[in-house]
This record gives sequence, structure tokens and C-alpha cells, in this order.
Amino acid sequence: MKPTPSSLPAEAALDERDGRYLLKAIFWSHASGRRGNRPFGAVIVTAANEVIAEGYNNTAETGDCTGHAEMNAIRALAERRYSRELLAGATLYSSAEPCVMCAGAIFWSNIGRVVFGIDAERLRVFRGERQDQRDAELSCRDVFDASPHPIECIGPALIEEASAAHEGAWKS
Repeated sequence: MKPTPSSLPAEAALDERDGRYLLKAIFWSHASGRRGNRPFGAVIVTAANEVIAEGYNNTAETGDCTGHAEMNAIRALAERRYSRELLAGATLYSSAEPCVMCAGAIFWSNIGRVVFGIDAERLRVFRGERQDQRDAELSCRDVFDASPHPIECIGPALIEEASAAHEGAWKS
């Protein structure tokens, strides 16, 4: 099932660095799915190319509805107490467009850049129209645009690779 409507956002081109770390987030999405969770992964990388946090969705394992990949990666940052300045130069790579909750956490953490794989529109095609699988239909860009500090947002990117973890993962 590959969504193809012409109204979907075009795929963003990535440089080698962004491609490498986005693939790492996509790796975590597959790991998450193998553990029985929804297939989402995230990686946070400093401007100096240091991976400082990784996360995957663990909502099925924990019963915590806030256990999204981005939230879990951001929570891991809190344990290490990174400075807001360091995080302003960091990039969060997410296998999928961050939801409203995760976009808010990205804002509050002061992370200055986001690169994501599959966009929310394509993801909704995989999820279907079941009420228990719906989300707030608000782009992460809308949240970032309301921020008083800049948050660069790139995506969708590596759409085919990011979509693969969702094939057959959602019940209609």
C-alpha cells in the first residue's frame, strides 16, 4: 500500500550526513515494530556529529501513550543534562513527521533542527480511518512556526525507506 496522490508533499533531498542519521532513525522504527510497538524511531545528533540520544516507540510495551520515539529520545537527554545551547545546534531525526505532542517537546527541549522520513499525510493512509488510530491533523511545522526561536524542519525524506516499516503494521 503506497500512497501516491499528487497533493502529497514532495520528497526533500538530503546530504550524506542527514541521510545517514535518518536511516538510523528508520532502523529504530523497524526495531520498534519487531517489539510489538508502532514502528517509529528517533535519533538526536549534535552539530559535532555526536549521537546523544536514540529512541523508539514503546507504547505497547509500557502502556504509556506518551512513549513516542521522539519523546523517549528527548527524555534520555534530560538524564544527561545537555545545555540549551548545545541542543539549539542539534538535529532530531525521526522516521516519521513528529506529532503535535512530540513537536511541542522538541520546542521545549530547544532542539533547533528536525529531519523526518514519512510525512503525516502518507502515514494516515497506512493507519486508515479507525477512530483509535487517528491523530490531531496539525503539521509539526505549524507548531515550529509558532516558536519564538527558529526550528528548521526538513521532510519528508527517504519516503520509501521510512514507509517500509509501516507496511502491514497498521490494522484497518
